[in-house]
Amino acid sequence: MSKTLPSNVDVHDLRSALALLQTYDNEYIETDTPVDPEAELSGVYRYVGAGGTVQRPTRVGPAMMFNNVKGYPDVRVLIGLLASRQRVARMFGVPKEKLGFLLRDSVDNAIAPVVIPREKAVCQEVVHLASDPGFDLRTLLPAPKNTPEDAGPYFTLGMCYAADPETGEHDVTIHRLCVQGKDEISMYFVPGRHLDQFRIKAEQAGNALPITISIGVDPAIEIGACFEPPTTPLGFDELSIAGGLRGRAVELVEGVAVGARAIANAEIVIEGELVPNYRVREDQNTNTGKAMPEFPGYTGEAKLEVPVIKVKAITHRRNPILQTCIGPSDEHTNMAGIPTEASILQLVERALPGFVQNVHCPSPGTGKYVAVLQVKKRSGQDEGRQRQAALLAFAAFSELKHVFLVDEDVDLFDMNDVIWAMTTRYQGDVSTVFIPGVRCHPLDPSQDPAFSPSIRDHGITCKAIFDCTVPYKLKANFQRSQFLDVDVGRFIPGFVK
Repeated sequence: MSKTLPSNVDVHDLRSALALLQTYDNEYIETDTPVDPEAELSGVYRYVGAGGTVQRPTRVGPAMMFNNVKGYPDVRVLIGLLASRQRVARMFGVPKEKLGFLLRDSVDNAIAPVVIPREKAVCQEVVHLASDPGFDLRTLLPAPKNTPEDAGPYFTLGMCYAADPETGEHDVTIHRLCVQGKDEISMYFVPGRHLDQFRIKAEQAGNALPITISIGVDPAIEIGACFEPPTTPLGFDELSIAGGLRGRAVELVEGVAVGARAIANAEIVIEGELVPNYRVREDQNTNTGKAMPEFPGYTGEAKLEVPVIKVKAITHRRNPILQTCIGPSDEHTNMAGIPTEASILQLVERALPGFVQNVHCPSPGTGKYVAVLQVKKRSGQDEGRQRQAALLAFAAFSELKHVFLVDEDVDLFDMNDVIWAMTTRYQGDVSTVFIPGVRCHPLDPSQDPAFSPSIRDHGITCKAIFDCTVPYKLKANFQRSQFLDVDVGRFIPGFVK
């Protein structure tokens, strides 16, 4: 799929992405007012542009740069870069409705990352070694808190990159990283994550796992890092998807203090080692019992035992930008949801060519829990295939909880239209398919035996298909009212339909 970006902007890192956004109205704002990273920064952006499942009132708004962070005169903080689907689309040069197709094609045209010399890596312009006198990551980097009750300051948009100690294969993912001390960061793994498999292998051998955390990178890397199996199985380096998105390889650089690679054009890199057989309580410094706001809109519980990264170095660009996000914001919806759309599109097209027209993982579903599939029944033989497509969607993304099926005349990117289809083309007793007892995602608080006697263990759910499509033989009875096609520009100059 071809991409069209403004001819004067070459997006290849965070700063060039911001330069692109500044060519549009209402996509980027800055403030010089001093802000406290301890909950105040996120409290501001909650109103400005967080969206998603954040507590109301909130809205979709511009990305926001805080130029004056209290206690950190040399570091700016950016929030909300990906918190708008339109903004993501602009950074990739495609209509927002086509992002899933673009990501799908990038998986098929992946380009492996390459390693460049250290002297060419801007992420190492400034180097702080943990062995330096007075080294303290808490005074070097303004890791924000989302709320006053968070377990501690968190890095929320760190691209965690490490290698399988047995095969050398690499993986990049985003994890919950809580600052625990001057040179320690706890790392929470949802069960099954690939980096955790690497950590376990190293620990079983009695070794530390070298790891880097790159913060402030090309949005293509942030989106690509959120693909999951089966689209990207163990051993698949998601950085190659970012390469496919941009049409050129992501550049890496060897760490200055650990045997791991970092993203060469990152604003900030934290280098460290996951220490074997060492765990801490996530809220050991605050005793709140809470971790931080997670994507479903609730604050996660602090874990009693989480692995620890021993920090060995921090490197960064001059006057770096620390990028952060609010857990339940639309930033998560876009990072998780668009790759999910791509994964579903890839699988259903192979099994049912031409049947599924598009897929959307909307904001109310957090990008993980809900998918809307738009299908086109071309004959009576297609009746029932819509439900097969839904089953394929569950296979493509195991953490999916609900699938809505709609016809081709329904705008799947408009939840008003989706709910209209559910209102007029759905009957609960014949249009709902329940799939109980399936493992899903542990951060959904309703997936617990205390909520339903049908749930045997935390993280198990009853998945559901809501078939809001018209039976093929009744399609003539469900034609939407047809209006006169007119040239609105005659009445409102510049109007675009």
